[in-house]
Amino acid sequence: MNRAFGIVGWSGSGKTTLIESLLPLLRARGLKVNVIKHSHHDLVLEPPGKDSVRFREAGAAEVLIASPFRFALIHELRDEPEPSLAEQLARLAPADLTLVEGFKEYPIPKLEVYRPALGKPMLAQTLPGILAVASDAPLDDSVATLDLNRPEVVMDFILEKLAHHVQH
Repeated sequence: MNRAFGIVGWSGSGKTTLIESLLPLLRARGLKVNVIKHSHHDLVLEPPGKDSVRFREAGAAEVLIASPFRFALIHELRDEPEPSLAEQLARLAPADLTLVEGFKEYPIPKLEVYRPALGKPMLAQTLPGILAVASDAPLDDSVATLDLNRPEVVMDFILEKLAHHVQH
């Protein structure tokens, strides 16, 4: 199973930007990294009228779009429940690490991206599994804090926690 580590936080906190800055650092360490991005919105991957959309609208359960550069597998849920994170992880190709944006309630180790300027409460105070908070401002000592503007520090923390988690 892919080792998963969650990146959670309020909308606009910088989760995607953090993951985007972590990926080249992790690749430079020789790691293969997958990403799962959870969305509460419908996914529009191709414009209406494209072949893959027409196939799905005609009833295909899955459509795989393939090119020499990438492929995408689109699975229509129709009346099926949304798959769990474990089911989504099982669908991915093997990797050293899967960063998960969203699925905040799922029991995996997590890091919160928190910006006090957003005026939202810190999730780490109520959400289990958050091991540290990456922030752009100093926080009190009630939670382990990482500098959001230093992604290499965040990367080292994640890799250390995953190594420790695997050993125990």
